[in-house]
Amino acid sequence: MLRATSVLRKAAVKADRVADTIALGHKDRNRGGATVTTAGGLSVTIDLDRPAVLNDGDALKLEDGRLVQVRAAAESLLEIRAENPLRLIRLAWHLGGRHVPAEMTAEALYVANDAALGELVRGQGCAMSVVERPFQPEPEVRHHAHGDDCGCGHEHHHHGHDHHHGDDHGHRHGHHGHDHAHAHEHHHAHGEGCGCGHDHGHHDHGHAHGAAHGHKGHSHDH
Repeated sequence: MLRATSVLRKAAVKADRVADTIALGHKDRNRGGATVTTAGGLSVTIDLDRPAVLNDGDALKLEDGRLVQVRAAAESLLEIRAENPLRLIRLAWHLGGRHVPAEMTAEALYVANDAALGELVRGQGCAMSVVERPFQPEPEVRHHAHGDDCGCGHEHHHHGHDHHHGDDHGHRHGHHGHDHAHAHEHHHAHGEGCGCGHDHGHHDHGHAHGAAHGHKGHSHDH
C-alpha cells in the first residue's frame, strides 16, 4: 500500500507533477491515518511526518515521489442566512463557543447538516437550507502549553522574584500577579490635646504583603 508522508501546499504544486487526484471531505482532510482511494484507483494511507490540515488544491507526496492533488469533496451542509447581520454574528458566537467548524462568507454561514445545529440555528432566528458543496471551515486556533522547549518562537520570561529586604520584607511576585494585602493597624495612646486628628507619631504599621512583610522594631520611647 502506498503511503503519503508529506504535503505540498497549493502554491508550490506544479500541474505536470500531479499523477492523480483525490476528493476528501472536511474530516478526512483533518485527520491522519486514513486510508483513501484516489480517482485513479490507488489505495493511499495518509501518514504524514507532521500533523497538517489539507486544503483544496494541496498535494500529498507519496513515498515514490508522485503527487496526488487534494480536492475538497462536496458535502451536505446547512446554508444559514439572516436578514439582520447581527443574528448571524450571534449565531457565529454560539458556534464558536461549542467549537463547531463553520465556514463564513459575506452572505452566509455553512455548517455540517446536523439536527442539533438546525435547532440552534432556528433558536437564533436565522433561515437555513440544505446544500451540497465543498466544506472549508475557518482554521481552528490551537493553544499549547508554553515552556522552554515548546519551539513556538516566543521568549518565555518567568518573573518569579523573591526579594528579601532587610527587615523581612518578602515580596513574592508570581507571573505578574501581586497578592498584596495591606493591613495597617494604628495603635496610639490618646493624650493631652488629643483631638484625634491622627497627628500621633507613634504608628506601628504591620504590612502583610502576600508573604511576611512586617516592619518590626519601630518602637519609640519618649
